[in-house]
Amino acid sequence: MRKLVYYVASTLDGFIAAPDGSYDFFPLVPEPDVLAHLTAEWPQTFPTFAHAQFGIESPPTGRFDALVMGRGTYEPALKLGVASPYAHLRQYVFSRSLPPSDDPQVEIVNADPAAFVRELKRQPGGDIWLCGGGQLAGQLLDEVDELVVKLNPVVVGSGIPLADRGFAPHRFTLVEARPFDSGTVLLRYAAGAR
Repeated sequence: MRKLVYYVASTLDGFIAAPDGSYDFFPLVPEPDVLAHLTAEWPQTFPTFAHAQFGIESPPTGRFDALVMGRGTYEPALKLGVASPYAHLRQYVFSRSLPPSDDPQVEIVNADPAAFVRELKRQPGGDIWLCGGGQLAGQLLDEVDELVVKLNPVVVGSGIPLADRGFAPHRFTLVEARPFDSGTVLLRYAAGAR
């Protein structure tokens, strides 16, 4: 069965974006040591338009063939006129207000995210990347099989949390911790027993 992998950048205090949804406190381009690792190990998580800039073969190979994201994560691309920011993957955008997409790689989903993802995981294919944001991650946390956090050496104080949900502890098991000289640490966790 396919896995849902929440791969996300976070601050030390657990935020993925500012209160207004901006994320310019994260480096626009990762430090060279982090960039080399991400382009080699996680190339599918770069937007399609950035592949040539970072020397990523197009389409990139890897574990994902689909991604899910919330409207807030999708809208910055739309504002730039990019309807399919990850054209190398099948994209599912959860929104109750966006109209259907004209792009064949993008499906606007107005359904319960957890039920939709459970069904998606049963279908044949590669793993599914949970791209963001915090509200969607909060709704899907029980479905997350793997959590990969690019922990950045910055504290912001408030913003959009990694998983926006009520108090409900959810245990993960550390599988890998990879520190980089630039201060970022890549943490990979497996979901605990369900």
